[in-house]
Amino acid sequence: MAMARSSSSLTYPERFHAAASYVGFNGSSSDMTSVTSKFKNDVAVLLYGLYHQATIGPCNIPKPRAWSPVELSKWTSWHGLGNMATTEAMRLFVKILEEEDPAWYSRVPEFFIEPVVDVEMNVNDINNPDMKSLTQNGDSLPEPKTITTENGMSLETQDKDVLLEGIGSVDVYDQWVAPVLSGQRPKSRYEHGAAVVQNKMYIFGGNHNGRYLNDIQVLDLRSLAWSKVEVKAGTEPLESSSPTPLAPCAGHSLVPWDNKLLSVAGHTKKPSESVTVKAFDLPSGTWSTLKTYGKAPASRGGQSVTRVGSSLVMFGGEDAKRTLLNDLHILDLESLTWDDVDAVGLPPSPRSDHVAAVHAERYLLIFGGGSHATCFSDLHVLDMQTMEWSKPTQKGELPTARAGHAGVTVGENWFIVGGGDNKSGVSETIVLNMSTLVWSVLTTVQGRVPMASEGLSMVLSSCNGEDVLVSFGGYNGRYSNEVNVLKPSRKSATQSKIAEENPMPESVATQQNGTSVMRGSEYDHEAGSEGKVREIAMDNADMEHAGSKETSEHYIAALKSEKEELEAEIAKEKLQSLQLKQELVEAETRNTDITKELQSVRGQLASEQSRCFKLEVDVAELRQKLQTMETLQKELELLQRQKAASEQAALNAKQRQSSGGVWGWLAGSPQDQKADDS
Repeated sequence: MAMARSSSSLTYPERFHAAASYVGFNGSSSDMTSVTSKFKNDVAVLLYGLYHQATIGPCNIPKPRAWSPVELSKWTSWHGLGNMATTEAMRLFVKILEEEDPAWYSRVPEFFIEPVVDVEMNVNDINNPDMKSLTQNGDSLPEPKTITTENGMSLETQDKDVLLEGIGSVDVYDQWVAPVLSGQRPKSRYEHGAAVVQNKMYIFGGNHNGRYLNDIQVLDLRSLAWSKVEVKAGTEPLESSSPTPLAPCAGHSLVPWDNKLLSVAGHTKKPSESVTVKAFDLPSGTWSTLKTYGKAPASRGGQSVTRVGSSLVMFGGEDAKRTLLNDLHILDLESLTWDDVDAVGLPPSPRSDHVAAVHAERYLLIFGGGSHATCFSDLHVLDMQTMEWSKPTQKGELPTARAGHAGVTVGENWFIVGGGDNKSGVSETIVLNMSTLVWSVLTTVQGRVPMASEGLSMVLSSCNGEDVLVSFGGYNGRYSNEVNVLKPSRKSATQSKIAEENPMPESVATQQNGTSVMRGSEYDHEAGSEGKVREIAMDNADMEHAGSKETSEHYIAALKSEKEELEAEIAKEKLQSLQLKQELVEAETRNTDITKELQSVRGQLASEQSRCFKLEVDVAELRQKLQTMETLQKELELLQRQKAASEQAALNAKQRQSSGGVWGWLAGSPQDQKADDS
């Protein structure tokens, strides 16, 4: 009996409040100061808006004045979120924090983290009735708890709340969505193996930065929590034990079977001569090498392995010497015996990194893949009853060449995502109706995202009766460890059937098939291809005939209802287009009038500018004349003063002359008298 340490991750809204506390939002006025000290300004402002959207709701406060740029930025961030739901704001807040600081959870304040408990990792304990209340599928479930948030509210979560989240919380159809995950994320990788067992997605091996991996990671699709599986040493009867973990590998295939994960083939650092099949026993957590019989195929990687009933059908791949293969082998899982199959007809050209699917438990379909120099877009069908290859005509929206893509089947529809053509990643998620062989494009992603990567994985799960596609990892210039989910709608399941009503011309489909470049020699179209298409279509017709009449009527009614909705939308769009045209005509008329008025105003302005210039010249001349007049006035005043002074001096002189004669006469009389007296 071994002991292991495990801890349950916080769920929402506790995880959000823990993240908010770590970021620094505590309800005080210094919130932004604490946040901006940890993050860039734009990230801090965005976190501010999401925090208030999650705790208060939509912004209803007035816009601050422009002279306060900080308050204006905070208001703009919050107000721009509109009516975003509280839960969505919480998840986006945590997602941004994880992108900026992936290790934040390990530094969350202690009062937000649940206590770590010791869990007895024993298979016998799982079957113990006393343990059923504590475990489910071997994993510990958290006890209900109450957490007091910063606003004083008490929030209680139960186990059922956790079960209602996960992939079931995604309410968007036909679009890839990145859910918010918890736990320690696996190392980024591509060319790994992925499989789903009991609502858990297991990831094994892969390639990271040129190094092969051998870890097993598991994502609980109900709680969206990552955890790592601890591998133990053990033995099983009739099998050779592997006391040490499996050798690192990539390009292998991971297939669930009988509560085990089977790892088939794959590239390793020290490849063996033939394909080995490793089995990981989920209850005991041990690896073992299955002892197979018959002639095992040569070792390889990048092959396709498809389970058909109790058999594994393996096709193609690339061996250790980089030789491309197109051989076909079948492993009976009951007897563990290999069978080397010699099918008739022309098989697909040698390739690796293609995808394969089985339809009606009879037809094996091979699509795409690549060689050393090119990628393929061809489709091949193997009738496993007659063991005959054919290359049917494809219809609908023909896919481009690609390799390293991933695919899963949902009913008669084959969903394919990712891949690349040695130049760029493929952004479209395509669907093939395997009964009609009609292609359609479900959705398209934008930018350099994991969904447009090579070597990604995709698995099928279900929640509340709905199918969910789950992708992980990939490489598009950088390694990814992201998870994306997509819920196919009923509309996406019927697109191929609708497209069949107006298929592309057969000549176009044939020409597209002919564009697939094959290394070595050309592969001609078989005369029996159309017969295989008809066989598949007839099988589908039989299946549809077996269905009830009510289902057909319901399907027709749904199509009619959808048609009416589309017609109503078209009429609405036409009316809106007409209104826009009228508004455009009115706007053009107003624009013409305004242009004429503007030209008139410009003419008047030019005339006024000319007149103003003349007035400025006149004013300058008058100012110059005025200055001259002032100078003359001063000179005149000076001359007048000089003249007045001159006249005054002359007058004084004249007065002196006249006054001198009188005084002399008056002075001379006494003298004369005095002389006379003497």
